[in-house]
Amino acid sequence: MNTPIHIPTMAELSAQGVQPEILFWVGCAGSFDERARRVTKAFAKILCKAEVSFAVLGSEEGCTGDPAKRAGNEFLFQMQALTNIETLNNYGITKIVTACPHCFNTLRNEYPSLGGKYEVLHHTQLLKQLLEEGRLRVEGGIFKGKRITFHDPCYLGRGNGEYEAPRALLEKLEAEIVEMKKNRAHSFCCGAGGAQMFKEAEKGTAEINNVRAEQALQVCPEIIVTACPFCNTMLTDGVKNQQKTIVPVMDIALLIEQAEDL
Repeated sequence: MNTPIHIPTMAELSAQGVQPEILFWVGCAGSFDERARRVTKAFAKILCKAEVSFAVLGSEEGCTGDPAKRAGNEFLFQMQALTNIETLNNYGITKIVTACPHCFNTLRNEYPSLGGKYEVLHHTQLLKQLLEEGRLRVEGGIFKGKRITFHDPCYLGRGNGEYEAPRALLEKLEAEIVEMKKNRAHSFCCGAGGAQMFKEAEKGTAEINNVRAEQALQVCPEIIVTACPFCNTMLTDGVKNQQKTIVPVMDIALLIEQAEDL
């Protein structure tokens, strides 16, 4: 079903004197990248299905500053961060969810020292909470029995210690989870972190995303699942470069949306 939904902005709700339960931080990729925008829409539909009161900042949302900081431009990072913090604090935001581990890590770990103290969740963590609270139900569906491998995004896993929430969701879908040799704390980067997403590759013997894609294909998955827009792009390109049968790379929110036909 493609029933249109209205996602309110904080400005709209503030004018009505309403405070949502949670702010959905969309992020640059979720706003502008075509593939990531599908994840944004899917996650928004899931929140509506679970009757979560949420809003977005819309045009008031700026880049968290993660790429600038990783590239070494601390001044630009702080400018971007302080602008966002002023906006968030003006609206009295206390709880944020995002589908981007880069935004998640920056908002959670680097904004507090600049005056931005919030409860920040990755979308897989919130989805797991909603399932545990009974606000969201996922039972098997079209992914039941599918052979799926999960790639741990660096800023979700090794950076913030979250490995189980995504896998718990895959278990709810009754998928057959097959782990790559390098997983969880011993996972392998997709190659996009540290602002590498936005620069040409340096000299070396192999592209990191191609290496990781090959590691994923070695376990013969029907679907490669991740929970990061950067990882999604890098692994999709990596799979294409293997010149083998194309295995789809999907964000976990898309699986839940499709399983439930939201």
